[in-house]
This record gives sequence, C-alpha cells and structure tokens, in this order.
Amino acid sequence: MSEEKMVRIHATIHGRVQGVGFRAFVADQAARQNLTGWVRNRYNGTVETIAEGTQAAVDTFLKQLRRGPGPSNVTQVDHQILPATGEFSSFRIKMTG
Repeated sequence: MSEEKMVRIHATIHGRVQGVGFRAFVADQAARQNLTGWVRNRYNGTVETIAEGTQAAVDTFLKQLRRGPGPSNVTQVDHQILPATGEFSSFRIKMTG
C-alpha cells in the first residue's frame, strides 16, 4: 500500500467570518483531520489559513471551511492546492496579519 500524497491548501474565507469563533472552528477542524499549519484574521475582514495533510483530509477541511461555525456566513472560499512543504509541526492560531 502506497503512502497517501501530502498536499497544502492556502485558503481565504470571505463573509461574516470574524467575531464568530471562526479561527477556533478552523483549528478544531484541522485537529480533527490531523492537519498542520495556521489560521489568522486579516485586516480586510477575511480569514486566511494554510494547512497541510493528506488529500482526503484537506478535501474534508475545505468542505468545513465552506460551512463554517453556526454564527458565521461564508460567502466565498478562494483556495489553492499546492505541494506540501512539511514546514509545520502543529496547527496554530496566529495574530491578525
């Protein structure tokens, strides 16, 4: 059995995504999928995340980003799937940037 390919997702989430627990939701979803990386609020009102893991885990993570936590209202998720770099050892919430 071959090892599953590792990938990276870089996503920007638009809508009502700040002040609604979105970063904690993203961190929880990343933990559930065994992803590494980070999430942060952006000054323009979006949320940005980079996460690495298996293709299947990243696909599930993307579906959850589109759903968001209860009080949020996700209107758009811009994302790229890239090769994983392996640079992260955990998933964390970063300061606004």
